[in-house]
Amino acid sequence: MRLPACESAGHGHVMNAPRVTVVVPCYNESRRLPVSEFRQFLMRSSCDFVFVDDGSRDNTVGVVEQIREGNENRVTLLRSPANRGKAEAVRLGMNFALGQGADYIGFWDADLATTLDAIPQFLEVFQQLPKLDMVIGSRVKLLGRQVVRVASRHYLGRVFATAVSIILGLAVYDTQCGAKILRVRPETGQLWAEPFKSRWIFDVELLARYIQLVGSARTAADRIYEYPLHSWKDIAGSKLKASDFFTAFWDVARIYWRYMRGRR
Repeated sequence: MRLPACESAGHGHVMNAPRVTVVVPCYNESRRLPVSEFRQFLMRSSCDFVFVDDGSRDNTVGVVEQIREGNENRVTLLRSPANRGKAEAVRLGMNFALGQGADYIGFWDADLATTLDAIPQFLEVFQQLPKLDMVIGSRVKLLGRQVVRVASRHYLGRVFATAVSIILGLAVYDTQCGAKILRVRPETGQLWAEPFKSRWIFDVELLARYIQLVGSARTAADRIYEYPLHSWKDIAGSKLKASDFFTAFWDVARIYWRYMRGRR
């Protein structure tokens, strides 16, 4: 059996395995970054990480340095002098990963609401389906899955996701899960060339850009795979407020006007 990318029996890269780099955007995450989980995953995987500190005012940098200790060749810290939002932090990290020659690039929420063990699961999907450009996490509460969400956010999220699906013409269940991995190809590399218009729902804008690049929502649907997560849980301290969902609808309208207007 072929060894899945990003997984090994010991420390370091798997011989001849694809290079996988995962970006972790951070803003005031010193209390939510699980150091031990990152360090343990580094010991049993061959993934590289890029932590992007987005102008934090707490000890986020110090906590990231604890993760980097002994892993300096595989864990990079990029620092922004000012807070520019999650979208720009992710874009900065993804462009860095592209410049380092990664074969797969992704981004993951710092609080590990989605566990790192999902990374090799995503990569296994890529190996099974070579046509795919993108695997995205989906928080679907199914029997046998441990998906724990605050009810109000879940229902607001369903309304939001339905609206986004209609606007994009893409039957996507969950755009906002902070766990996504992309295969590096010309189309996926171009996604990060320009700053996003939205600071928070850039995930929707990312999909809109991809649809524009590949020509149609139908083509995009053939190249994107939603992976139902085995586990996900709300972590205390999220910066997202319920009121932000209403602001997000305005951003969706802007995204539609910029990327989707006039498309069938």
